[in-house]
Amino acid sequence: MTDVSEIGELSETTLSFGREVTTAILGVDALYRSESGDETGLAVLNMDVDGEFAPEGFGGYDEATDRWTELRRRAAELPEPDRRVYYDQLAHSTLAFIRWRSDTLDFESRLGDFLHVPVGAVPDDELDHLRAAIRMRLDRMGYNGDLAAQCAAWEDRHRVPADEVEGVVRELMDEAWDRTNECVVEIPADKSDGMRVMAVTGVPYNARCNYSARRVELNVEPTLTLPSLRHLAVHEGYPGHYVQFKLRETWYREGTAPADNLLSVVNSASSCVFEGIADTGLAMIGWESSNDDAVQGLMNRYRSAIGTGAAWRLHAQGWSRDAATDWLRSQALTGGEGWVQNRMAFIAAPSRAVLIWSYWWGEPVVTSAWNAVVPGRRAEFVRYLYGRMHSNRTVEMFAA
Repeated sequence: MTDVSEIGELSETTLSFGREVTTAILGVDALYRSESGDETGLAVLNMDVDGEFAPEGFGGYDEATDRWTELRRRAAELPEPDRRVYYDQLAHSTLAFIRWRSDTLDFESRLGDFLHVPVGAVPDDELDHLRAAIRMRLDRMGYNGDLAAQCAAWEDRHRVPADEVEGVVRELMDEAWDRTNECVVEIPADKSDGMRVMAVTGVPYNARCNYSARRVELNVEPTLTLPSLRHLAVHEGYPGHYVQFKLRETWYREGTAPADNLLSVVNSASSCVFEGIADTGLAMIGWESSNDDAVQGLMNRYRSAIGTGAAWRLHAQGWSRDAATDWLRSQALTGGEGWVQNRMAFIAAPSRAVLIWSYWWGEPVVTSAWNAVVPGRRAEFVRYLYGRMHSNRTVEMFAA
């Protein structure tokens, strides 16, 4: 694979191509919303508040296929090696999405072709390895009993009551903002532009960055701990999703980032890296300092892993939702019934079914790249990572 050894400004050819990509994505998004009734859409966030980019007026998916086939061909001619790879994979993902909506595409093909990751649930031996690592940590910390009892005691010790969550997360996000400015990148905004925290219930997610409203909507039905809330503050806020969106938007307005930075697109080549950046945030700001943080980090990996197992059983193996839910419940070590139910609601939706794999594959790719970058090139890597859209492959192309 070609390394990206020098990161300069993107060519006008590529910036122009990005504008075409933006209208083409919005065109597929408009088709999908119209025929599916899914108001969330394919482009789940559009920061083009001035209406600079109108959706291409595709008459149907056949026209969209022709357009994206052309874009994929032209992507091979772009000057920057990482942009050739990324836009080829984006076109591959979009053409697969179109096939799913216009014809048929089985779950295995959706997983592989949307996200460009290996197909299948996380293997049992990997689950065993994660459980063993969690148990080893808890043993050293003095927790007794079997793993379930240890996790229950650890969770109870660090539990944050639902009515205290908003205040706790506000304080955590305040510190995360300062740490991001110090350790990662200067956020191009005042804290007054940052995210507010709102506790919610009855939603199919743990937390959501509603960037347009500057609001983190945090589900308080699962059992929440202080380490898990620290992770969510970083993931949804700083240097996670808020910083991703703020830098994409700012650098586009400055003329140095492509227009498709204005969009957040699901079921795409960029999905893994989107979640991977957010999950690497604790390491970026040096906030993984305690044994409890280490346990939470392992638990995050484990939850992603068993999420793939439940989704695979439900969508690929044909298990009933009740049976897949029972399996997930039997594997869960923390979070309670609230976590089990909201995780199943997330993976049961056909339009979101493969996205649980983005957490599993994205974090190790971004973390590995972050750790490999020599300190003198961290600023350059941040510009590369946040300043253009990425797939796992293009993150790995940065030459440390």
